[in-house]
Amino acid sequence: MWDSVKAAAKNLGRKKLRSSLTILGITIGVASVILIGNIGQCGTQAVNAEINSLGLGGLTISAGSQEGGEVGLTLEDLKTIRKTASVEEAAPVIMQNTKIGYRNEQMDALVWGIDTKASQVISLQVLYGRSISNGDVNTCANVCMVDQNFARAAYNRDNIVGKHISVLYNGIQENFEVIGVIKTGSGLLSNIIGDYIPNFVYVPYSTLQHTTGNNYFDQIAVRVEAGSDADEIGQTIVNTLARVNGGGEYVSNNLVKQKDGLLKLMDIVTLVLSAVGAISLLVASLSIMTVMLVSVNERTREIGIKKSIGAKRSTILLEFLLEAVLISIIGCGIGVIIGNGISYVGASLFGITLSLRLDVMGSAVLFSLLTGIIFGVYPAVKASAMKPVDALRQD
Repeated sequence: MWDSVKAAAKNLGRKKLRSSLTILGITIGVASVILIGNIGQCGTQAVNAEINSLGLGGLTISAGSQEGGEVGLTLEDLKTIRKTASVEEAAPVIMQNTKIGYRNEQMDALVWGIDTKASQVISLQVLYGRSISNGDVNTCANVCMVDQNFARAAYNRDNIVGKHISVLYNGIQENFEVIGVIKTGSGLLSNIIGDYIPNFVYVPYSTLQHTTGNNYFDQIAVRVEAGSDADEIGQTIVNTLARVNGGGEYVSNNLVKQKDGLLKLMDIVTLVLSAVGAISLLVASLSIMTVMLVSVNERTREIGIKKSIGAKRSTILLEFLLEAVLISIIGCGIGVIIGNGISYVGASLFGITLSLRLDVMGSAVLFSLLTGIIFGVYPAVKASAMKPVDALRQD
């Protein structure tokens, strides 16, 4: 067995360029499958982190048309929701697309009107400064929290507590003091599509209501108890609000389900892309059969000599089959190193943590080895089936 391995390695060394090109094909195929799998996982982690940073981890309740034509949710609705069974916490949300000004510059922003309970419902990790307080809400204070991306874009640093920004409402600019900086969600998404994600500014909801003249909430974000049926709780809230307010349309939106659906979609995309990579791996494996058939034709006389001095058919078969396996093993090894190496470098550049997809890696290696063996069988059988007389007759 060991002699056959050494003979196979020696034969590969005879045609270094040909063997290297075949190994390169396997390497590219394996590396691409691993890279796609790792990118898919990073994308899933990034989207999950970004969604969680937006608070998409529970329910949102919104209102449609009410009797008298009024639209929106009130403080009384908020109190009703907080009293609902299996509701851990609820927080009002008002959103306003606008522009914010700083240092004679302007940029697009999404202003969130929130209260002191917001951090218990949506992900608001304060890096510097403080959160919005009851005093801020009660006095309609012109204070705000900004996200980390804005702080870096505006002042090239994270901590900008104490700075002032202007927020444009209906053509009128209001000055706000920055009291806190919020951690931005996913570093990957922020780096890739940061220009398309608006900067988030968080202000007391009462300040936003006072400035815009709108006394209603756009939504109420709800966090439910772990293990609870979010859909059932949402329906209970909708029914309760309709009953308490004497009618009206209310809508419950299960954000957990939407998040799961998005993550499943990303898994499907990753699977499809991995399948494309597997096709390239299959094509590379086909080249093994081509190379081995050429090798058989070139070494016909050598095969005849070996058989004439007593070499068994199984020995010839094993020798050629091992050549195909060695090509696959070498290609797989290099492909694993390159695929994971590129993944680690990319993850480092985007500031995310990479967890190796052992399932994808194992599948790529196993697929490559199996196809290498399968496509190496025919040339090996052809070589072992040669008759010594016929083989020696050829030049």
